[in-house]
Amino acid sequence: MEPLRTTVVGSYPQPEWLIDRRKLGGRLPPRVPARELWRVDEAWLDDAQDDATILAVRDMVAAGVDIVTDGEIRRESYSNRFANALEGLDLDEPGTALDRTGHPNPVPRVVGPVRRMRPVQVRDTEFLRSLTDRPIRVTVPGPFTMSQQAQNDHYPDLRSLALAYAEAVNEELRDLVAAGADVVQIDEPYLQARPEQAREYALEAIERAFDGVSGATLALHTCFGYAAIVHEKPNGYPFLAELDSISAEQISIEAAQPRLDPSILEQLPSKQVILGVLDLSDMTPETAEVVADRIRAALRHIDPERLLVAPDCGMKYLPREVAKAKLHALVEGAATVRAEL
Repeated sequence: MEPLRTTVVGSYPQPEWLIDRRKLGGRLPPRVPARELWRVDEAWLDDAQDDATILAVRDMVAAGVDIVTDGEIRRESYSNRFANALEGLDLDEPGTALDRTGHPNPVPRVVGPVRRMRPVQVRDTEFLRSLTDRPIRVTVPGPFTMSQQAQNDHYPDLRSLALAYAEAVNEELRDLVAAGADVVQIDEPYLQARPEQAREYALEAIERAFDGVSGATLALHTCFGYAAIVHEKPNGYPFLAELDSISAEQISIEAAQPRLDPSILEQLPSKQVILGVLDLSDMTPETAEVVADRIRAALRHIDPERLLVAPDCGMKYLPREVAKAKLHALVEGAATVRAEL
């Protein structure tokens, strides 16, 4: 495997003509449908999202990113596009759950068995596959995180709800691989927000989500939340070493904004690690040398063949020009260090 491959964790900035970015940034990430964020009429929204996806992929390819995404352009948040498509939820009379910031947020109310009745992101994946010959990464919210972003009015406990979500994720991942995804990733930020609950049943749910999924690289992303929402971040992960036991080959973590000690990489001795080396709270793009220094520090604790580099988290809250400049620095910084190996 080529050392120090570059990738994007998930999202990329949506154009101002597509989504009202002022409204998007002025609220907690939506857990239920938020149609009011879109500027385009429903009749033309799919076409507009396709056009914006083309722009996002073009930016990633132009920067030289090795493994690209569709920028999650069609999503109001990283989780609600998939979660809201499942059966068993009341979205018209939503419930309430505390966000990781401690604020109440409207969430799906679970009123029956949670099931995936149809593929949710297969068409998204097929469209992305048609745009590039580069490897593609497709992301789905993880079952533990979705169990924390819902009001459970049906299952006996949250473990049972998480396992039901895991079944839905498993079905989706299998279809995404068949549609051409090279990497399928589940997003589990709530492992860090709710580590005690995570220790009770998260690993069981995550393993069920990945069970039998073959033909693509399996990845898990965990973090402390969007930089635009969570400003103060801890300097260590409360739930990380546990992830070395799961079947995913890649674990994605943010490290730049919280200024993590890179020795934390030693907690994942059997995994490829996607290391966040772009601080998304800083609107001044990193230089290639800053990125290179962050990579060099990491290489004191992990072999280069096991290290990939990326932004800390999704980039959707950044201005597009800032995101583009950061991606160029990411690719140039990785190339600098790769030449030194």
